[in-house]
Amino acid sequence: MYWWVFFSALIIGLAATYLARRWAIERQLLDWPGARKLQTSPVPLGGGWAIFLAFTLVIWCLALWSSELIGKDISLKQLVAITLAGGLIMIGGYLDDKNKLSPVRQLVWPILAVLVVIIGGIGVKFVTNPLSGGLLHLDATKIEILRWGGLPYYFTLWADLFTFAWLIGMMYTTKLLDGLDGLVPGIGAIGGLIIFGLTQTNMWYQPSVGLLAVVLVGACLGFLIWNWHPAKIFLGEGGSLYIGFMLGVLAIISGGKIATALLVMGIPILDVVWVILRRLFWDKKKITEADTKHLHFRLLDVGLSHRQAVLFLYFLTAVFGVTSLGLQTQGKLLAMGILALVMIVLAASLVLVYKNKIKKGFPN
Repeated sequence: MYWWVFFSALIIGLAATYLARRWAIERQLLDWPGARKLQTSPVPLGGGWAIFLAFTLVIWCLALWSSELIGKDISLKQLVAITLAGGLIMIGGYLDDKNKLSPVRQLVWPILAVLVVIIGGIGVKFVTNPLSGGLLHLDATKIEILRWGGLPYYFTLWADLFTFAWLIGMMYTTKLLDGLDGLVPGIGAIGGLIIFGLTQTNMWYQPSVGLLAVVLVGACLGFLIWNWHPAKIFLGEGGSLYIGFMLGVLAIISGGKIATALLVMGIPILDVVWVILRRLFWDKKKITEADTKHLHFRLLDVGLSHRQAVLFLYFLTAVFGVTSLGLQTQGKLLAMGILALVMIVLAASLVLVYKNKIKKGFPN
């Protein structure tokens, strides 16, 4: 079953990317070269639709014609919520690619998507206490907001707020990471594989969640074939958000494996945190004002090729992601500390190498 759904998503993603590319070219939905752009000619946008469509088609075929997906780990209501939320992200992304929305208007669509999945019953009910090893329950405070079809719907204060912050953070991490060809879909595929591996362990055996993860991997790889440098199509706003959204959702429904997802996405998350702090306190400019000081751009500055930089970031993601599979909470905390140290050393080294390169008169 895993192989069937993987190849189905891969083939659909591959074909859907071809169609999305033709559609974008016909409507002149293009990303034009500019100051922060690495391409030398216009590249079609909207490739994220291919990943969304491949993922959605395969999971709904599973839901309608197989008994392997819907069950104790994934409910029909949750699957509907994931699909509707993904559609909202993609619609908002298309509007932004087409009309260049302001940052406030861009944010409306991810917020609506997160509210949909929370209403659909997806949330972080508890997290492991890193000090005692026990559980911190986030679902103790519940406020009933409505009844529909005889079923109560609650606002679960801390669980819903945590889920909201988590999913928004994951979406904007992959959005800001989307600066090199193939980087985000590759990270999405690696993250999906790590979560799949987690669902196959004895402690966290969840074959239905594993199916969702495998479908995401296949859809991302189908798109990656077109997006590998030099890219023939870009994800667009919706696609870059959607991959982060799906990784965040999978981390939740796989039993609240937030620490695992943090290790998988650790380098991009730390990079985003650093960039935000630098823009606020050092450069004194808006958070939303783009620049070329992200880690992936720094790797290019010191002389790595486009593909080498992407493969290096794949390697770091895979190493820390695989490490998380054999660790308990205390071990994951230690791994996060090591990851933060690696990020600090890497960032400092890249800056020093770059400054030394400029000092010696080498071209950028």
